[in-house]
Amino acid sequence: MTDDFTPTPALATVTETQRKMLPFVLQLADTSLILAHRLSEWCGHGPILEQDLAMANIALDLLGEARSYYQYAAELEGQGRTEDDLAYLRPAVEYRNPLLVEQPNQDFAHTIVRQFLYDAFHYHLLLQLQQGPDAHLAAIAEKSVKEAAYHIKWSSEWLIRLGDGTDESRRRIEKAIRNLWRFGGELTMPTATEQTLQAAGLVPDYAALQQQINAHVARVFEEATLPVPENVFAQQGGKDGRHSEHLGYLLAELQYMQRTYPGMQW
Repeated sequence: MTDDFTPTPALATVTETQRKMLPFVLQLADTSLILAHRLSEWCGHGPILEQDLAMANIALDLLGEARSYYQYAAELEGQGRTEDDLAYLRPAVEYRNPLLVEQPNQDFAHTIVRQFLYDAFHYHLLLQLQQGPDAHLAAIAEKSVKEAAYHIKWSSEWLIRLGDGTDESRRRIEKAIRNLWRFGGELTMPTATEQTLQAAGLVPDYAALQQQINAHVARVFEEATLPVPENVFAQQGGKDGRHSEHLGYLLAELQYMQRTYPGMQW
């Protein structure tokens, strides 16, 4: 994996408290990687050149963030695996990304809604993580939150443009919201592992985080003249390894080179 993201320094030793963070760190890594890959699929196919480049840059930001998480996860695991092993040599059932980020791009409106839902969560999560007790994770969050601030600004502005734009743009954005809203709830629905970490004060409280997310979503939807969906069943399972069929196809493409030529370097 290559990009210009500067990795955080390696750990001298791994404490038991840090080792408990491994599933959560892998979850963060998988989420950033899968969404980065989805956005990279737009390269050369964006509606206009400027937005084609914007999505490619966001994908690179997320890929860099994923690299730092995978490097940290490899150190926490202590089994000699590398960031590439964790990214390219695990089956779909071992990935812990939420269902939202593996959903197909479809049209530009679907991509914007998926990105907006994730950005609203991601940005506020990073704000909390950079104040957290895990210094290594806080350092990654401190670097990534600056990029996430741009991501949430970009997706929010596009949601407003499409919602308060033409009849066609509004029809498409409303359809995307109907199709994707059910996947947003999983982001702040803690798994059993997350509940344990939250009880120990190691990761942020999602209930408080949800309030910040709701406030941002309400502001943007009001400006976009769109109603905020209510009483929508939250589809979940991705963070526990139960994925949609889409992830298998995505990984078949993402992992092809490493699976075909194991250990290849260039």
